[in-house]
Amino acid sequence: MDLDAYVAEHRGEWRRLAYLNGRAKLTASEADELVLLYQRVATQLSVVRSRTPDPSLVAELSRLVLAARAALTGPAKFDWRRLPRYFFRDVPLAFYLARRWWLTLGALFYTVGGIVLVWVANDVTVAESFGLGPDEIDSLVNGAFVGYYSEFFAPSFGLLVWTNNSFIAAMCLASGVLLAPPLFILWNEAVRFGVVGGVMTGAGHGETFFGYLAPHGLLELTAIFVSAGVGMRIAWAWIDPGPILTRAQSLAAAAIQGMNGAVGLVGVLAVSALLEAFVTPAPFPLIIRDMVGLIALLAFFVYVWVFGRAAKAEALETAGGLEGEIGVSDLTRERAGRAV
Repeated sequence: MDLDAYVAEHRGEWRRLAYLNGRAKLTASEADELVLLYQRVATQLSVVRSRTPDPSLVAELSRLVLAARAALTGPAKFDWRRLPRYFFRDVPLAFYLARRWWLTLGALFYTVGGIVLVWVANDVTVAESFGLGPDEIDSLVNGAFVGYYSEFFAPSFGLLVWTNNSFIAAMCLASGVLLAPPLFILWNEAVRFGVVGGVMTGAGHGETFFGYLAPHGLLELTAIFVSAGVGMRIAWAWIDPGPILTRAQSLAAAAIQGMNGAVGLVGVLAVSALLEAFVTPAPFPLIIRDMVGLIALLAFFVYVWVFGRAAKAEALETAGGLEGEIGVSDLTRERAGRAV
């Protein structure tokens, strides 16, 4: 099939369908025409895919068909039955697709924090260069660190922690489109982690520091890494859109998945806030509290890997482009590789 001749023959129909798709209100004759053109272009899309699968043309026709379908069916109504699919497919998929970003950020965070911790633990005066005065050091070592977790009424404390962590996560996710800001935020948090941990460890309270941090901190910090990774992946979707989508399409698809991730992070941070308010200060042995935190972290990883990987496999088996809800560079690249 001569693709140029085929495009020249049907370009008028495609332009007309695009025009009708953009109309706010259609007359009866225009609605009939829209139905007819929708059927024709859907058939033409099938022909192009089967005979000369040009990626840009397939993407263009897919958008036209999807827009026409939306114009014919109207806006979708909220369906409570879709919630399980949303939380066990869309949300873990957003986390899973960004896994390389947030796992790398987590490794960098703990590396920087660990270096600072060892440095301060070996010479506590170094903490002063990071803005922690002698009085603050003395207060931390002599009860302020432990007392912080039981200073307030547990429900109020949990809400305060949830709000604060959600704000940090929102900043990381929103500023991720600029790539650099999340790195700055995580750098400051890593240094603070290392300074406080170094002071406590240098004073012989390392077990207390890690014991009180683990019940909630493992999941809490991971959620912050995920928020930054999801945000930075949105930026990268524009920088490297892949072989099929335009930059705008790739950015839009990644942003939609990023919003799915943001909704999921609200729940993850709520769980970590409950752990910090009720488990961290609980009168149980440290080993029991730490095990609760470790189980929560492992549950999160199982949730992401099991459901996220399954959702990715499902997306790769669905029709390409926007119809398959793939629309992001790594998935389109992998699909293109399979086709070859």
